[in-house]
Amino acid sequence: MIKAKEDLGAMSLLDLDVHDLLKLLESGQVSSSDAVEQYIQRIEKVNPIVNCLVEERFAAAREEAIQADIAREEGKGKGRLFGVPISVKESFDVEGMATTGGLLRRKGFIQYEDAEVVERLKAEGAIILGKTNTPELCFCQETDNKLYGRTNNPHDVTRTAGGSSGGEGAMIAAGGAAIGIGSDIGGSIRFPSHFNGVVGFKSGKGKVSQKGSYPFVEDSLQQRMLGIGPIAKSVRDAELLYDIIAYESPLAKELKRFTVTVFRTTDYPLSANTTRLLNEVYLSLQEEMTAERESIPFFDEAAQIWQEIMSIDGGLSNAREAYGDAPVTPIRSYFTEKTRGTGEIHHYLSWALFGASLFRPSPKRIQQIHEFLASGDAALEEYLENRIIVLPVYHCAAPQHGIVYKELFSIRKTFKKYLPYIAFANTWGLPSLTIPLGKDTDGMPIGLQLISKNGNEEVLFSLGKKLESRFQGYERAMVHM
Repeated sequence: MIKAKEDLGAMSLLDLDVHDLLKLLESGQVSSSDAVEQYIQRIEKVNPIVNCLVEERFAAAREEAIQADIAREEGKGKGRLFGVPISVKESFDVEGMATTGGLLRRKGFIQYEDAEVVERLKAEGAIILGKTNTPELCFCQETDNKLYGRTNNPHDVTRTAGGSSGGEGAMIAAGGAAIGIGSDIGGSIRFPSHFNGVVGFKSGKGKVSQKGSYPFVEDSLQQRMLGIGPIAKSVRDAELLYDIIAYESPLAKELKRFTVTVFRTTDYPLSANTTRLLNEVYLSLQEEMTAERESIPFFDEAAQIWQEIMSIDGGLSNAREAYGDAPVTPIRSYFTEKTRGTGEIHHYLSWALFGASLFRPSPKRIQQIHEFLASGDAALEEYLENRIIVLPVYHCAAPQHGIVYKELFSIRKTFKKYLPYIAFANTWGLPSLTIPLGKDTDGMPIGLQLISKNGNEEVLFSLGKKLESRFQGYERAMVHM
């Protein structure tokens, strides 16, 4: 418990979640200028190692903090994030800052208005410190690009930070901001949350505006898979930020009326550490709730459907966006980059675009997917009415750089083994809360997902807070080479 301003060290402030920071701001124990300065100093220390922040607005943030302090002294400081330093995924437009998608051809592509979610955060008084790294076009689950380079995991820089919100996950894990925001169409919030040991929430289909998010998702099937949401230090912070950016506040529901189904299977790869953690969660919940271990409907089909939806036009729209006015040549780009390192496109993206062309579904298959999703949506709506599913995020904690990419984009279709945990919530457009609850034998974080139907967000947060209090929760990465 911090009792006086002089007791606050730089390190302790960086560990605080938004709720605790706001208490200090409102009591006058800490000023917004203090908080912004300490976060900037932290970023300047860790960013050369982690490479999470790719564009800063420190001067503007310092000035906004001064103005916030003046307003608070005058009794005019209003907003649920008033004076709180935050970060934003590079894919969201911020007035006066570039939105590049990590593409060399979009370097310095300045935006002149805010994304809708950024507008909402600013309206609540948030102070943006800068924008965080993504893979090119947010297309891969590891964060690396030709423009800004690779983001490293702050717990171990030899390991992946995940993607596509990898910069954001690493930023919050390293203590570079109080809270942040990401997007997720294929695990892009949940991979970084799991790998970096932070809390992440993927909203359900149509719950948060994607206006001002790049690249804008046009296809209706892909739109249902997209979720925008917070990356945070605590579940209560994630709940707060989600309430700010969502079209509607979550409905009030009683957790005690819900059954919790904890994943259990031998059909998919899963580390012993993750299996043990699932068992511990099940035993913990069984003491006071209805908890069970059973198969999950439509789980086995999720990865294949996800892959086909992401390949709906053979990757052509993404390829055109990636290459701009240049010829669309993924294979040539891939080998040029792999052999000479002189390509305009990172080999992660060019290979993924080539893969999308191979998985392109036929018109008949697209119709079958529509019909399958319609029947599955109806069945899951009933199944999840009073149920929460607990799933792993990935089969292991953060591996070395490049391994996740090989497992998900192999021509051997190994995505069918490794992606179902993630693909389930995307394919069915469901809200999913990821919480760091344990560690593996190397000390790397392990997160688990809580999933339910749209409209049950509040019970996800309620259960999340319960588990967070019983298990590990967020621990800031110390960051070292």
